[in-house]
Amino acid sequence: MSGRRASNNRIRGPQSALTDFLAANNISAAQISADYERRRREAHQQAEQEAAANGTALEQEVAEDQLPDEREETALQKKKRKRAEDKAREKIKQTKNSKKQKKNKKGAPDDDGDDGDLAFDMYTKSKPLPGQLDNCEKCEKRFTVTPYSKTGPAGGLLCKKCSEEQESQKKKDAKVPAKKHPGPREKRRQTESSKLDGIILNGARSLQDLCIRTIASNIHDVEEFGDLPQQSIQALGYILSKKRVITSRTLPLFLRPNSEILEITDSGALEVEDYIKIFSFSPRITSLSLRQAGQFKDEVLDYMMERDIPIKHLKLYAANLVSDGKWIEFFATCGHRLESLQLRDLDYSMDDSTFMHLVRGCPRLKRLKMKKCWRLSEPALGAIQELKELEHLSLQFKLPTSAQSLVDLITAVGSSLRTLSLEDFHDADNSVLQAVNTHCSQLQKLRFTENDLCTDTGFTELFTNWSNPPLTFVDFTGSRSIDYNNPDGTDEAVGLGTAGFEALMAHSGSTLTTLMIPSCRHIEREGLANVFDGEKQYPALKTADISFVKRTDTPIVAGIFKSCPQITKLTAFGCFSVSDVTVPKGVALIGIPNAQDSIVQEGRYDFDVVSAGFGLL
Repeated sequence: MSGRRASNNRIRGPQSALTDFLAANNISAAQISADYERRRREAHQQAEQEAAANGTALEQEVAEDQLPDEREETALQKKKRKRAEDKAREKIKQTKNSKKQKKNKKGAPDDDGDDGDLAFDMYTKSKPLPGQLDNCEKCEKRFTVTPYSKTGPAGGLLCKKCSEEQESQKKKDAKVPAKKHPGPREKRRQTESSKLDGIILNGARSLQDLCIRTIASNIHDVEEFGDLPQQSIQALGYILSKKRVITSRTLPLFLRPNSEILEITDSGALEVEDYIKIFSFSPRITSLSLRQAGQFKDEVLDYMMERDIPIKHLKLYAANLVSDGKWIEFFATCGHRLESLQLRDLDYSMDDSTFMHLVRGCPRLKRLKMKKCWRLSEPALGAIQELKELEHLSLQFKLPTSAQSLVDLITAVGSSLRTLSLEDFHDADNSVLQAVNTHCSQLQKLRFTENDLCTDTGFTELFTNWSNPPLTFVDFTGSRSIDYNNPDGTDEAVGLGTAGFEALMAHSGSTLTTLMIPSCRHIEREGLANVFDGEKQYPALKTADISFVKRTDTPIVAGIFKSCPQITKLTAFGCFSVSDVTVPKGVALIGIPNAQDSIVQEGRYDFDVVSAGFGLL
């Protein structure tokens, strides 16, 4: 009775959080203490064994030192022996400490006593179980533990992102992959890409071409181009621009003190300092072509005017950061030397008033190209009439202009023009074509695109009784009616039709090298068959685009191959009636929609084989 009363009178205080945690996870403090004592004993025994081994070695070394002379130890030998003993003891301590640190986790407190080690082991947190939350060892973000959670370098768990990074780094460190050589599929894709760019290969590449491509592939290891000819440097510029690697690092390779011509197809990665560097390295430059020159600013034109750069031919694309005031100052200072000016993609600067200063400051212009200049309108067309020495004119305005303004322009400068390009002038009508027929007598290149007012009669009259010599380049892209309420078109053919196409080929077929008539859907099959009948020959035609001329079929394409012996590239997207055509050797047929074949079909047969199926016409 008294024992029971004594047992009930015992006072129990509150338990600590550590005690509750150990009890909940079935962890015994006594077992932790026993394991710790066992590890201490093992470490102590191992240290004693190593000390005994080192002491034996030291005694042997001292004995060996004493054997030859068999005399008493001198002061110098005694000092040397003590130094060796101290070194051995220090080594034993370092070994013991390193083993102790390996057992402790990173960031564990360094306690001098055994009680500190025991407390650390007891308070050490065990790894969370799957489904519990934990902090990532690397990024310290909170995440849910899973059975697949990886362990970090310090023993903690990692989140999914850090685990993937760790695994990828281990794979990279484990094995460096060998350089992958392109397989047949990659080579075919590159070949077809080159053909889409107009590069047609017949056989192996030349040694010069291979050398240029090798330099381009290792451009970051090249210090200078040396005495490469200008043509090779220009080819290198095209390749590097396509790879978008012309930067501040590679730009000096193209600069020479005596260079007069520089053309960079992609200047998107260059800064203001790089453009100034061009004129400081090449102060004699007279012809400059920069495309995607987005960082070409007022400071660059200021440098050109201060150094009096003898620029005569200037081509700038997307130079939108040059202000109107700086353009006016530049035309007044350097305009008297300009013979060619080509500006494109200007949506901020260059309005009609600035263009007036251009015309007044550049009276010697022979080539003028203003395309996609959003702020130019009809007054600019009137100002161009004052440029009496113009030989090459290319215009593409965003703002609407009247047909009469174009007629007045052609009447004023058409007699001296050799190339005329009018794009996206939607209000132009047959009167513009009639003005070309009347006032242009030296044209070699004619481009008139994206128009739905000129009729087939107007195109026919243009090429009938025209005193102009045969053309070498013709582009009538998109000359057709656009009426969604009447998809078949009007009774009278709008745009280039059958009669206009036959008149074009009768006038210029003998010298024509490039024919561009995509989307001229009013050309009937009879007109195509009459022009490309296999008997009429067009010996100079090398490139043709008949995409979306819907009457084109397999016999028409075979007739083009037969009538154009020098053709190398024929583009025929949207011609769904063409199938199973035999392509001659050295010709690239692009766009024929055969799902089982590549988009580019390269010919393997001679022309006499093609003519075998020509009877389908």
